[in-house]
Amino acid sequence: MQLRALEAGDAKLMAEWMHDKNVCRYMKKDFGSMTVEDCERFIASCSSSSEDLHMAVADDSGEYMGTVSLKHIGLTEGTAEFAIVVRSCAMGKGYSSFGMAAVIKLGFEKLGLKRVIWCVSRDNLRAERFYVRNGYRQFYDVPEDYRQLYPDYGELDWFEAVRPDDV
Repeated sequence: MQLRALEAGDAKLMAEWMHDKNVCRYMKKDFGSMTVEDCERFIASCSSSSEDLHMAVADDSGEYMGTVSLKHIGLTEGTAEFAIVVRSCAMGKGYSSFGMAAVIKLGFEKLGLKRVIWCVSRDNLRAERFYVRNGYRQFYDVPEDYRQLYPDYGELDWFEAVRPDDV
């Protein structure tokens, strides 16, 4: 498994998960209307953003399995928001655990982040179990800047990873 930059060739497989109702069931954004061309534009825009970092989680041969992100970097000092999505064929095979750990480590070690946070719908029990099983903890003192990003998303649970002192 590897974490790498998104590539134009990933667009078709990115669109695959966007049209997979099993993958997008708890997402509020309408990914089903996205095209391969939309994915190509998104990938092209990734290199110019200083507020967001989007990377590919890939298998050993480089095949795209999903996207992992640190978003809104610096919205609250030393903090970024985590996001991940993987294709159905990658679920249950360790890609999410690998990608999550790798991008959070990158955030702490290369970007100097102190905290990475994310939210999940309370209805998404699979994701909640995944985060707990991987040692991430729920927290309640959500920075207002982040809470305001999700005004109409219903009941959310928030999780965090805090930078270890030795980084």
